Amino acid sequence: MGEPMMLRIDGFPVAEYPDGADLPASLGPRPHLHPVRTLGGRVVTDALPEDHRWHLGFSVALQDVDNWNFWGGRTYVRDRGYTELDDHGRIEHVSFPLIRDDGFAERLRWRSGAGEVLVDESRDVRARRVEAGWELALSSTLGNATEREIELGSPATNGRTGAGYGGLFWRLPPAVAPRVFTAAASGERAVHGSVAPWLAWTDRDFTLALTGIDEATRADPWFVRVDDYPGVGSQLAAVRPVALPAGGALTRGLRVLIADGALDAMRIAAWAGSPRS
Repeated sequence: MGEPMMLRIDGFPVAEYPDGADLPASLGPRPHLHPVRTLGGRVVTDALPEDHRWHLGFSVALQDVDNWNFWGGRTYVRDRGYTELDDHGRIEHVSFPLIRDDGFAERLRWRSGAGEVLVDESRDVRARRVEAGWELALSSTLGNATEREIELGSPATNGRTGAGYGGLFWRLPPAVAPRVFTAAASGERAVHGSVAPWLAWTDRDFTLALTGIDEATRADPWFVRVDDYPGVGSQLAAVRPVALPAGGALTRGLRVLIADGALDAMRIAAWAGSPRS
């Protein structure tokens, strides 16, 4: 892939998109968005942090795809906990059917450590200016590339209650004065695992707000970490695995508002309710 893809709005670079191909297998190599910046230049992602080296900006990843770890790090094993296993897969860039300054379409493949392609992915990434800042939209369609049913899971589906992370995940930079909230709840404990039309994270000088692009994504519970590390996302397999039959596919996607300054709930709700162009 060479140099990272660059997203621009009116010529201003707002995000880079490295392919991650040179990362060690244990980190779940995959394309990801980092750094992502506000229009004022504030970086709002983190990658390869010391506490979780496999956290890579804004990315699509799952810890359990047909018993292969595409998330990185240790694998959660029922009745054993997090365990070092030689079970890591990688998500490989295949092609860019479309490239523009403000977005791209991409084809990817999820290859197991044994070399089998388990999932073919179609990804669409778009950037646009909005009233409060700019919006990043990422849609991902995962198609079963095998001739058998496969399952998409998480630590929660393997026995760790409340740890249904996997799917769309955003690792934030070190927090100073974080606040995470929805229209109905505030704080990590109240927001994590809830289903709400939007979720927001504010710090002293920026706002990140997320909303699903469709009903399926909006029905997934939110994933939130504040105290252990700063990260948010949606949980594809929050309680039980998602079965993907041979030839089957599913789509998930988020719109993300990226703004300078701490926005209030009224402005975030107005953005979340606005139609996507």
